[in-house]
Amino acid sequence: MTRTARRRLLKTTLAGLLMATGAMLLDLAFPLPLPDARDAGAVVLAADGTPLRAFADRGGIWRYPADPGEVSPRYLEALLAYEDSWFWRHPGVNPLALLRAGGQWLRHGRVVSGGSTLTMQVARIIDPPAGGSRTPWAKARQVLRALQLEAHLSKREILGLYLDRAPFGGTIEGVEAASWAYLGKSASKLSDAEAALLVVLPQAPSRWRPDREPEAARAARDKVLDRMASTGTWTAREVADARIEPVVARSLHVPRHAALLARRLRQAHPRERRITSTIDIDLQRTLEARVASYFSDLPPRTSAALLVVDNATMEARAYVGSVEFADAERLGHVDMVRAWRSPGSTLKPFLYGLAIDDGLIHSGSLMVDAPQSFGDYRPGNFDAAYRGPVSAAEALQLSLNVPAVDLLDRVGPVRFAARLAHAGIDLHWPRGAAPNLSMILGGTGARLEDLVGAHAALNREGLAGRVRYRPDDPRADRRLLSPGAAWIVRWILEDNPRPGSADSFDASGRARVAWKTGTSYGFRDAWALGGTRRHTVGVWVGRPDGTPLPGQYGAVTALPLLFEVVNALPRHRGDAAAAPPPPDVAAIEACWPLGLPFDPQAPSLCRRRHDAWTLAGVVPPTAAERGARLWSAGVERFQVDA
Repeated sequence: MTRTARRRLLKTTLAGLLMATGAMLLDLAFPLPLPDARDAGAVVLAADGTPLRAFADRGGIWRYPADPGEVSPRYLEALLAYEDSWFWRHPGVNPLALLRAGGQWLRHGRVVSGGSTLTMQVARIIDPPAGGSRTPWAKARQVLRALQLEAHLSKREILGLYLDRAPFGGTIEGVEAASWAYLGKSASKLSDAEAALLVVLPQAPSRWRPDREPEAARAARDKVLDRMASTGTWTAREVADARIEPVVARSLHVPRHAALLARRLRQAHPRERRITSTIDIDLQRTLEARVASYFSDLPPRTSAALLVVDNATMEARAYVGSVEFADAERLGHVDMVRAWRSPGSTLKPFLYGLAIDDGLIHSGSLMVDAPQSFGDYRPGNFDAAYRGPVSAAEALQLSLNVPAVDLLDRVGPVRFAARLAHAGIDLHWPRGAAPNLSMILGGTGARLEDLVGAHAALNREGLAGRVRYRPDDPRADRRLLSPGAAWIVRWILEDNPRPGSADSFDASGRARVAWKTGTSYGFRDAWALGGTRRHTVGVWVGRPDGTPLPGQYGAVTALPLLFEVVNALPRHRGDAAAAPPPPDVAAIEACWPLGLPFDPQAPSLCRRRHDAWTLAGVVPPTAAERGARLWSAGVERFQVDA
């Protein structure tokens, strides 16, 4: 190498080092103001990707996450063809476009064309000039930021920033948020005409907002279509088809479905911008409308909670935490799906199931509904009446209190509470209190979501489960009852006549429903829980502040809504058919008063015969009456054969 060549190489190297050093110093002196990912807002989605609720950032901007791989390829084609055909090849700036823009500025004394690349537009978005200035100095700053973006980020990341933060009018930023707000669909499902519209809208979002200026928006869209045709990006036929499509946009719309579940998921996952739930958006919308209509005739300040769960997966399909999230009078911000309330009689099915598993009763066992005292505790029935001798099935169907308390006394409150806890059913006790006989009548606290998880066991072969709100939530199934006991309890509750205003829902061909109501002391809580083969539904009605609702109780207030929900569920062939009993469940004729199977050789021992379901061949005798050696003495008093 000659001396002259060496000098040129040295000068070139030094110049390169000086430029690199200068660039590094500029980068350090003017650090790139990348957006704070922690303040980007978030969106909670239904199972199909439809937004349930969006959460704005600190500046009040609604922005849904948008990744290049999740946006319509036709939109990306149009965006790059119209805005920056050299995007994948340039270093952040297009020198020829900048020279053209500079010459126009010198000639006209004003900016005629910007010469901005997509990277430069991103630079302007993340570091806007003061007052929206378009001076050469502002352009120089934009160039610096564009070069910094290219140095620090990949092309895909830069494109993602544009898709996420381009302005679309009002407080909407990003193509995904704009697509849902104006068009009611994901940006992955845009037509060619819609893609062209969203490409041009950020250039002048106020002038071309499709909900306010549809004709201006159409003219701007057609300019994009012209470019697609002239560059050959789309065929003439594709452009012609897109051109005839009208501009149809709804007013800016921010969704708010399952608002309290969305808030719950957002609080549980604060770092996630996109949170997918298990909610069925069509069912959610339908049930929100039904709840709002149903409560128009109820007393002031009345609210409700509603939960629908898929029995196979324990995934929530609908979640209504209150009648109306924004209704301050009803305390709509309080999520009653997860609030502690008195469960009334809703725990009784599990007590009867546990007693069947223990061999204490079968469905036809003789029980007594008469005034009884348990130490200093003397329960009574809701209607203040007593029915004398009843079967276990009748006692559960009628939700009689005295037989339930008697049964809990034999099972043991502590053991019953432990079984519920093992199955994932949390109960809340006053400070210093322990499980006691009053728990079966509502003397404890429970949450709707736990009760739904427990009632699902009746249609899941005895397995209770934690309700899952996200597809990746872990499954937590626990044994509550044996499959046989669960089947017997479900059969009892499916055979339960539907009282009062719920009669009209007992139509032939409808799904069989195993249902149970409950009412807390003082008419503070009205409950209805029901299960079909495929779904379990829970309904709570009351006032979030705990004030009474006289005259409103489970069968009157919550049960009609339960059956409205059941009727809104998807129907499947076989839903109306009864499930066959498990192998260890058998039908017998049980004899009162002794409780033994009917023996044709000794008919005198049978004062009355009752059909009954037994588990594992166990036919327990009638339990001894309290204060007497045998039940028969009490039975005669209640005229069993009358």
